[in-house]
Amino acid sequence: MPLPFLTADRAFEAAEDDVALPFEDRDRWRRPYRPGPWRVGVAALLLLLASYVLFAAVVIALTGSVSEAGVVFGIALAVIAGALRMLRAGVWVSARGLRHVGFLATRTVPWDRVLTVRTVQQPVRWLGLPRTVQGQALLLVRTDRPANAVPPLLTTHNADFLARGEAFDRAADSVEAWGEEYGRS
Repeated sequence: MPLPFLTADRAFEAAEDDVALPFEDRDRWRRPYRPGPWRVGVAALLLLLASYVLFAAVVIALTGSVSEAGVVFGIALAVIAGALRMLRAGVWVSARGLRHVGFLATRTVPWDRVLTVRTVQQPVRWLGLPRTVQGQALLLVRTDRPANAVPPLLTTHNADFLARGEAFDRAADSVEAWGEEYGRS
């Protein structure tokens, strides 16, 4: 009994219909790389902690006051929101521009303001901490700001690429290709 939904044949059948695949939409924001194991691991631990806090909120609601349970439930929601925001952090690209999503802030730069996106060898921060090590960074050079005023988009020692040099090279090449295609070059 064939099960087409479990095989790779379905992708080939869809390609024959001249229907644009979802990843062909150049206007959708996409991250050109996968989140790294450090980022995913910390987010998983935070979500595990949130599950315990949610369980504690239920126990407090059943045995104590509802207002205390509401406070604990709010703490659990804050931990969940933080974990999801951490997973969303990174560099996103589309035909409209380049978006650098941080934990607290998001900066979007249209492609017409981008002069170049390039990889340089420089001291970079290790996992976002104050300690710096020698590594590579993907820099965004904009028309409206000096080159040293913009923090690096990606580094070889951030939570996505620590000990994954080949993944950094692929991601940097992908973002540079988007920059060449849609930038001012």
